[in-house]
Amino acid sequence: MKLPAFLFLTMCAASVALANFDFNATRAPAPEKRPKDVTVHEDKRIDDYFWLREKDNPEVRTYLEQENAYTESVLAPAKELRARLFTEMRGRIQEDDTGAKVPFRGWLYYTRTEKDRQYPIYCRIADQAGAQEEILLDLNRLGEGKPYVAIGHYRVSDDGARLAYSIDWTGYRQYEVFVMDLATKELVPQQIGKVSDLEWGAGHDVLYYVTENESKRSDKLHRYTLSTGEHELLREEKDELFNIDVTKSRDGRWLFSTAVSKVTADVHALPAYQPRGAFQPLLPRRENIRTFADHHEGKFYFLTNDAAKNFRLVRAPVDQPAAWEEVIPHNPAVKLEGFDVFARYLVLEEREEGLPHLRAFHFATGKSERLAMPEAAYEVSLASNWEYDTDRVRFSYQSMVRPASTFSTDLGTGERTLIKQQAVLGGFDPAHYRAERIWATARDGTKIPLSIVYRADLDRTKPQPFWLYGYGSYGVSMPITFSSNRLSLLDRGVIFAIAHIRGGGELGEEWREAGRMEKKMTTFNDFVDCAQWLVDQKWTTPSQLVTSGGSAGGLLMGAVLNQRPDLFRAALVVVPFVDVLNTMLDDTLPLTTEEYVEWGNPNIREEYFWMRAYSPYDNLKPAHYPHVMVNVSFYDSQVPYWEGAKYLAKLRDVNQSPDRALLLRTLFGAGHGGAAGRYDALHDVARDYAFFLSSLGLAEPAAAK
Repeated sequence: MKLPAFLFLTMCAASVALANFDFNATRAPAPEKRPKDVTVHEDKRIDDYFWLREKDNPEVRTYLEQENAYTESVLAPAKELRARLFTEMRGRIQEDDTGAKVPFRGWLYYTRTEKDRQYPIYCRIADQAGAQEEILLDLNRLGEGKPYVAIGHYRVSDDGARLAYSIDWTGYRQYEVFVMDLATKELVPQQIGKVSDLEWGAGHDVLYYVTENESKRSDKLHRYTLSTGEHELLREEKDELFNIDVTKSRDGRWLFSTAVSKVTADVHALPAYQPRGAFQPLLPRRENIRTFADHHEGKFYFLTNDAAKNFRLVRAPVDQPAAWEEVIPHNPAVKLEGFDVFARYLVLEEREEGLPHLRAFHFATGKSERLAMPEAAYEVSLASNWEYDTDRVRFSYQSMVRPASTFSTDLGTGERTLIKQQAVLGGFDPAHYRAERIWATARDGTKIPLSIVYRADLDRTKPQPFWLYGYGSYGVSMPITFSSNRLSLLDRGVIFAIAHIRGGGELGEEWREAGRMEKKMTTFNDFVDCAQWLVDQKWTTPSQLVTSGGSAGGLLMGAVLNQRPDLFRAALVVVPFVDVLNTMLDDTLPLTTEEYVEWGNPNIREEYFWMRAYSPYDNLKPAHYPHVMVNVSFYDSQVPYWEGAKYLAKLRDVNQSPDRALLLRTLFGAGHGGAAGRYDALHDVARDYAFFLSSLGLAEPAAAK
């Protein structure tokens, strides 16, 4: 295989060139310092930038806009590179495309996209020859004149008569409810408002919904009857550590409301055909015991960690929910992550040695078997499955070199059919890329898995530009996914890797426990050790190594850069949780109280000092930091914009290298997940990629263009 000449020259560069940034066009904004004493537990702390929390203060908005202008000026030499990246990435997308169709009650439901339009169109078509498409929701029309629009919930009633859906108009993850008559496509009058969860009862007249309190904790479960307009409060969760939800069994017979904290979960249940009934607890709540429920033929099935660190599956009669019979026993080497119930089969989602698996359990025989996967490293999960009485189950599959695909498999015969594969245009060939699963060694001797992808013809005899990504919190396992956008970096000789560090869930619950609460520093140490191991093994060098993480991964970035600023060339820090102490001391902020069992409660002296040891904002110190770009969203409800803004301002104060690009970018029409429109999102990716390529000196100088 042969590369274009400019790519070959880029990949064969013996060393990284000077960063391609412009520091001369304009001076970096300098927000005013307004010292505020935030001392707690006799630990003296003065916060010069606390005032940037004042979201309604015009000075704050002006400052953020000035930072955006400064970021654009510094990145100006990469303007043409950004345009090329955007064109490349857009050129790989099948812009007129239709997603996998989901069967339900004689209809096929799906989304599709149209060229030059930002948002998906939600449709259905009768499952018969010659049927005509029906458009249910066109987000392009609904989003006209709005900076943001995104679907939250999308629920078709069991009888197929009505559609209940919700829309977020700002990115703050507040979802307004709408109900559509599917026969007429007219909206049904109702007064539900904004919700955090939504589900139909039996039929199409009763909706169950969950609302949030002022701190965005989902604390109240309601019932609404459309024919009468009657609202009922069914459940209120007063424990500040818990959120509640509402779901329905696939057979349509039971509704469940699960109360979940970071370490505990219990379930209340109600027969779906009792529109005046009350939710009743199935089992008593017990601290550090997590139990999740579903129903099949008169029995509840429970996924629980009771006497099972990595969970087991049990069942019990509906009238005796505590009379457990074991179905899938605990296996210390295999974590059970979820399950889905069908008429004749139950499908388990498992994880072993960091890789996901699907296991089909046959109710009639009691036998179970894993579904075989074609590659050694991959991502697999159950896809949208709305039908109950079926043996054909859909799952999603991808790897770092294989585009996302939806398969349908017959659990009885093993027959497998490809329903939809992501189209990648522009001559993509998976044989041009190579994916590996390797293990780095942490300072305590623990082996840390890394998933790596790069060009198959890359010169591996010498270090290469390298992008290391990480997360490592909440027991979340980072998926090993395909990205057509990422090809633009791989084709320029950049290696990409995910470090599956402790605090995540890749190697089970013990992996998570080893990187949370008082052990949180292990997460950051693991990431530093993975980076150092890659350098020691000649994969890369510090001058060629860039890194990124978002949200809790932004916390990772901040802590890692404080620990080893010399180890990285550049860092992309996205919607970062970096002002740990101030945020966790403010119980009026979204998510704060429920996070006490993930990070600790800083009102408790001992736990305060756990966090004090790594809080990125509070541990910034004079050092030679790498290039850093911080991306935040003004309407982010998960991590407020001011955390990243304050961090960047203080970083500039302590940085000792004047030739570093320290940039802040604020999105004013987005939330925690970034821009909703697909083209807007591509422009943001192009900016991020150009930042990395410019920091590595891989961007072409303006004079040579």
